[in-house]
Amino acid sequence: QVQLVESGGGLVQAGGSLRLSCAASGRTFSSYAVGWFRQALGKEREFVAAIRWSGGSTYYASSVKGRFTISRDDAKNTVYLQMNSLKPEDTAVYYCAATGSMYFSGSYYSRNLYDYWGQGTQVTVSS
Repeated sequence: QVQLVESGGGLVQAGGSLRLSCAASGRTFSSYAVGWFRQALGKEREFVAAIRWSGGSTYYASSVKGRFTISRDDAKNTVYLQMNSLKPEDTAVYYCAATGSMYFSGSYYSRNLYDYWGQGTQVTVSS
C-alpha cells in the first residue's frame, strides 16, 4: 500500500516557476513508477510526466516537454515536478500517482495503469 500527498501548488504569474512535491508512505517506494497528471476545470485528467522506479527513464507530454522536469529522491520517498515558464493553460489540479505495473514503459501515459493517487494540488497561472 502506498499513500501519496502532493504539495507545492499555488498562484503564479505566467513565466514563473513552481515545484510540486509528491510525498509517499511505504518502505518500497523505490519499486514504484510515479506519474503526474493534471485536470483543468471541465476537462479530462491528462498525463503530464512520469518517471520509472529507481530514477530511471522519464517521460513527458509534448505540451510540457522542455519546461517541466520530473525527478525523484527515494531516500526521502518524494517525487518532484519542477515547472518553469508556466502558462495560463497549465492551470489545473495536479495529481501524482504510483504504479508497480510491469507494463509501465508502454503505458506510462494511461490513468488506468496507476494504482495509487494523491488528493491533488491546485496550480493557477495568471496572465
